[in-house]
Amino acid sequence: MDEIDVLLTRGVDKIYPSKEELEKVLRSGKKLRLYQGFDPTSPQLHIGHMAGLRKLRQWQDLGHEVIFLFGDFTGMIGDPTGKDKARIPLTHEQIMENAKTYKEQISKVLKLNGKNPIVFKYNNDWWGKKMSAEDLLKISHYISCQQLIERDMFQERIKKGMDIAMVEMLYPIIQGYDSVAMDVDLEVGGSDQMFNMLMGRDLMHKITRKNKFVMTTPLLTDSQGHKIGKTEGNVIALTAKPADLYGMIMNLGDDVIVKCFEYLTEMPMEEVKNIAQKISAGENPMIHKKKLAHLLTLMLNDEKSAKEAQEEFERVHQQNQNPLYDILIYHIHGDENIIDVLVNSKLVSSRSEAKRLVEQKAVEINGKIWNTQDKTGNIKIDDGSIIKVGKNRFVKVKA
Repeated sequence: MDEIDVLLTRGVDKIYPSKEELEKVLRSGKKLRLYQGFDPTSPQLHIGHMAGLRKLRQWQDLGHEVIFLFGDFTGMIGDPTGKDKARIPLTHEQIMENAKTYKEQISKVLKLNGKNPIVFKYNNDWWGKKMSAEDLLKISHYISCQQLIERDMFQERIKKGMDIAMVEMLYPIIQGYDSVAMDVDLEVGGSDQMFNMLMGRDLMHKITRKNKFVMTTPLLTDSQGHKIGKTEGNVIALTAKPADLYGMIMNLGDDVIVKCFEYLTEMPMEEVKNIAQKISAGENPMIHKKKLAHLLTLMLNDEKSAKEAQEEFERVHQQNQNPLYDILIYHIHGDENIIDVLVNSKLVSSRSEAKRLVEQKAVEINGKIWNTQDKTGNIKIDDGSIIKVGKNRFVKVKA
């Protein structure tokens, strides 16, 4: 496979109107302008976003103009995709605060400088500053109510007697017009964005007579169809500490190992298929999950960090020892008891949670379980003491 084959097949779900048409354009040598949009409704990008970012990087490396679009206008509305009720609207200030570190986060995958750097645009530049109510009316003229209401998620809400806010109906039109505003040749996005992306393709053709290509990337999901990106309530952020990142990858289900290798890494597909065959034949998935965790930690950090993160995981989770790296330091005050330390260090979220964990014998100090009958006795919190909560929460106490 050459680079164009890889671009059009690996980590790709669908291409509209067809892979063959897009391949023909690319093999002619034409360079395209393309984009992917991101609504900053959260301050963190996670590994669920990484499939799209990796695809954008491939387009970059082949010399195409790649736009990273901040949805600082659409983010205030909130994409209704996959939601059973309207999102809580955000202000532009909240959106921009969320987006504050996006460039730093994506720099772990995309080229921000040097040859063919990423281009940044903000859709509030046209929707918030240039477009009028009359402009929106003119654009809406190209879209029928039937196109919008036939959307699966809206049909589900209708069946359940649930409301559909008018702004949710307008969202695909507003996002779709971004393609027209930037005059792009292609849009990249997750497969769950297909409706919005095809709306942009439709508007592009009707307004400019131009046929925009659409490339969807598969969602990173487990065998139950649940999106990967969050695990046990914690975002697997691109900027997570190496030890945390490694540990959260190790907490993923075995059923996503092969998908992660294919969508998120540059491991040759022959090797990925070989791993899939070994797992299917009964080989212990832990071997390959550790390889995946090391590789992703390396890609998002460096070799030293990946090595230390793996050593940390093995020390804490396989050898039942205390961590050496990235351990939280808490400076104790003389009158604090164990409950105070757990709450004030933010190792737990409340005093009731702290008390419950103590009662469940889930709190250790220097390897000894702290129980409710030994509140002042043999176990003391001294300078250098290490407190462990559950399997993987630690704090080191300093006087």
